[in-house]
Amino acid sequence: MTDVTQYETVSTDAGDARVTWHGHEGSAGTRPWAVLALGHGAGGGIEARDLQALAAALPARGVTVALVEQPWRVAGKKVAPAPRTLDTGWRGLWPALARPGLPVIAGGRSAGARVACRTGRELGALAVLALSFPLHPPGRPEKSRADELLGSGLPTLVVQGGNDPFGRPAEFPEGPYRLVGIPDGDHGFALPKRAPLGPDEAMALLVDGVAEWILSLR
Repeated sequence: MTDVTQYETVSTDAGDARVTWHGHEGSAGTRPWAVLALGHGAGGGIEARDLQALAAALPARGVTVALVEQPWRVAGKKVAPAPRTLDTGWRGLWPALARPGLPVIAGGRSAGARVACRTGRELGALAVLALSFPLHPPGRPEKSRADELLGSGLPTLVVQGGNDPFGRPAEFPEGPYRLVGIPDGDHGFALPKRAPLGPDEAMALLVDGVAEWILSLR
């Protein structure tokens, strides 16, 4: 049984996007049954620890992971464009994500989570995975983006750090979604030295929570 990584450049109306496919070749029991497409945030790329942890763990559980780099990152720009442009890039690469003929779970971290919530239903996604959903700008709880999360119209899982300045778990409104909290985690799921969990344990908690939820969709 081996892990397989492939790279694909996809042309969109917002520019060229790049998809890094993480798959798995093994027995019939681990043949993929779904694709998890994950976009990055506005302050970083697909090297984020949560995206990499899911890409490493889920293929062996039957879920192909597609890490998506938005056109602005591929072009080497430092600042993310407006949400409308991010949505345009995501829509443009969706046919490539759906090409394997498997159900696609739309997901991402931070700004990528917002994109997935805004576009998932119209694109025919199976569900939405929102990692570090930015419920509001730091220190500005009155600037809520809860409508994007609550309006996804799809089964949705939020994974949120307990100390995320963009929204702690207790700040999230009630709604038709599940939430997994990572104790003491910040927006990037980094932990303070005093935290009872170590970094590896936190990522294991994240991966297990996501894997259990995805299995419930099958």
